[in-house]
Amino acid sequence: MKAYPKVIDRILEVIREHKTFCIVGHVRPDGDCIGSQLALALALRNEGKKVTVWNQDSIPQKYKFLNDEGLFHKPKHGEKFDCVIATDCASIERLGKVGECINDRKFFINIDHHVSNPRYADVNWVSPREPSCGELIYRLMKVARWPITKSIADLLFTAISTDTGSFQYPSTRSGTFHAGAELVTRGADLAKIGNEVYQSYPLSRAKLLKHVYSKFRLAADDQIAWFWLKKIDFHRTGAETDDTEGLIDHIRAIEPVVVACVFEEVEPELTRISLRSKNTKVNVSAICSEFGGGGHPAAAGARVAGKPITVQRKVIAAIKRALKAAK
Repeated sequence: MKAYPKVIDRILEVIREHKTFCIVGHVRPDGDCIGSQLALALALRNEGKKVTVWNQDSIPQKYKFLNDEGLFHKPKHGEKFDCVIATDCASIERLGKVGECINDRKFFINIDHHVSNPRYADVNWVSPREPSCGELIYRLMKVARWPITKSIADLLFTAISTDTGSFQYPSTRSGTFHAGAELVTRGADLAKIGNEVYQSYPLSRAKLLKHVYSKFRLAADDQIAWFWLKKIDFHRTGAETDDTEGLIDHIRAIEPVVVACVFEEVEPELTRISLRSKNTKVNVSAICSEFGGGGHPAAAGARVAGKPITVQRKVIAAIKRALKAAK
């Protein structure tokens, strides 16, 4: 086996020495977050550990097939754990309300792949070169020599696939394909994963997509594409916030576009922004850091307070500056 980070030894040492664990993830969890959490939870349970899995928000409909063993529970105050492990969570704030419920612990471990991660735990394994957190959990299991069951293979393949755009994003490495291949060998059900994650979505999402195509705007010689999602849009389409995942990719795919942006109304004067970049010289994580957010160079986000039109102007201006600097 190739060399691995020594922090893995420390993580495995903590795991061996303790019994009760809580696996936590970020608000509005995506496939990588959910797959990583559940895969680690199953692996620890197979090692005889007592495991709880918490998220602030519920699992999106298309990922519910992953939770067939019902491991996710609503977080609550007063629970004690030997160890809390955060997966795919770029900052402590991204835990949301879960962060308030995990204070009674002995150890806190942070396993993540976001370049903006400030290393907020007692033990931090942050590897931005990995395209997904799922690949980190896979590597952890390989070093630990824990069995990769069919259920775990499904979870890790989903995690890796969704965060690499089905192995299409530039962050995908040769090792990512090797991991995917082994997971298929271990029983990952590609037909089921493909159907649930990529080939099936509710009518409400189709209506939301219709809104996107009719309302998106272009700026900076068509290098910037953006659209708004207001609460009224969700009301009109019957869509949930879960239905927004991947919508940004539809405008990102437009040929002249370099940076795509979604403005989503959280409250009247609080906007969630999501940015995607197709140019390695335009780091959207750096752009989002100007607004208190972060993420990856090619995909990042933030929550910005202020009047919507003011937020829009500031964010578009920041993107224009980044585009200009990239030339």
